[in-house]
Amino acid sequence: MGPSQAADPVKIGFSIPKTGLFAPAGPSQLNAYLVWQKMVNDKGGLDIGGKGRRKVEFVQYDDKSDPAQAVKIYEKLITSDKVDLVMAPWGTQHHFAIAPVVERHKFPLIGNTAASVALRKVKPGYLWFTTPMMPDNLAKEMTAMLKSRGVKSVAIMYNLLQFASENIQFLKPALAKAGIKVVFEAKYPPDIKDMTGMLTKVKGKNPDAVLVHSYPGDSILYMNQAREVGINAKTQYVMVGPAIGFFRGMFKSNLDGIVTMAAWTPGLKNTTGSKEFYNAYKKMFKGHEPDYLDSVEVFVSAQILEQAIAKAGLDREKIRQAVNSMTFDTIYGKIKFNGVQNSITPAGFAQIQKGKIEVVWPKQRATSSVVDKGAWAK
Repeated sequence: MGPSQAADPVKIGFSIPKTGLFAPAGPSQLNAYLVWQKMVNDKGGLDIGGKGRRKVEFVQYDDKSDPAQAVKIYEKLITSDKVDLVMAPWGTQHHFAIAPVVERHKFPLIGNTAASVALRKVKPGYLWFTTPMMPDNLAKEMTAMLKSRGVKSVAIMYNLLQFASENIQFLKPALAKAGIKVVFEAKYPPDIKDMTGMLTKVKGKNPDAVLVHSYPGDSILYMNQAREVGINAKTQYVMVGPAIGFFRGMFKSNLDGIVTMAAWTPGLKNTTGSKEFYNAYKKMFKGHEPDYLDSVEVFVSAQILEQAIAKAGLDREKIRQAVNSMTFDTIYGKIKFNGVQNSITPAGFAQIQKGKIEVVWPKQRATSSVVDKGAWAK
């Protein structure tokens, strides 16, 4: 390989929702990719199987929050743009949509922002999933956390999108088995504009806990309208959103006490690169913090790809073999795949406490204990 050829960048392609329903979630994914790219390029590039380094160049497109558009994009990336590798899009539906594309072309892809028990049925091949946030595991851990807090009754609200709905399928039986009563349940469309009717009914039931299985857009709606209605449950869970930096700026002290889906903080012990990632992110994005859920899982997927390339080079079949066999050092801690699934990292929850995100469950991973949600500030 000649000097100029050796210096060619490694082209990595992906789609991202810059417009459409999932656009608010897009930066959590894209920003983590960009931070990883800069961190890699600042040290001379990817270690290509011990045979020198090559910098990373991204090829990215807006999938407009449409899984069908993502399918077209990944076909284009592989067949027309001739990328060397691909990275994951945002969201469970998009991962499922592009799975046949990467399998057909034999392009290894480390999934990140996708979680469904159906993923376990994916035949091991060229797709893996870093997330520990599988709905059945989340249901088990949520129920255990609620029991530890003496919760006897809950209200459940959930978005009709796949991941949220699937959580409810596992959560309700787990709650029933634990003797926790569901006193209110309501589902709503992804583009909901008003929750006041539901929340007024929730308030009337006076549950010990309110569990909202939501995404960033509807999480914002809940936070605003729960304050207006006066939802005062001591435990309030808002699934996706509170771990994103802009939520803390938007809701300030009202976010304190909110529990959310996340299993990482920069100070988490026995991890690799956590503080470096956190500091690099804040530097690149002018003091803003990463999303402690999606940005973390995205960066983890990039760390895994980087370490697999360091062992296998850019031969995609050898990368596949490396991902299947290696144990990876990540900001989540050590990760090894059992089939397509991360077999080590537990599902867990975080809570905003005095403006800071703390891992509160499971206890063996916690950086703090769960506290009550205080009164809403006006």
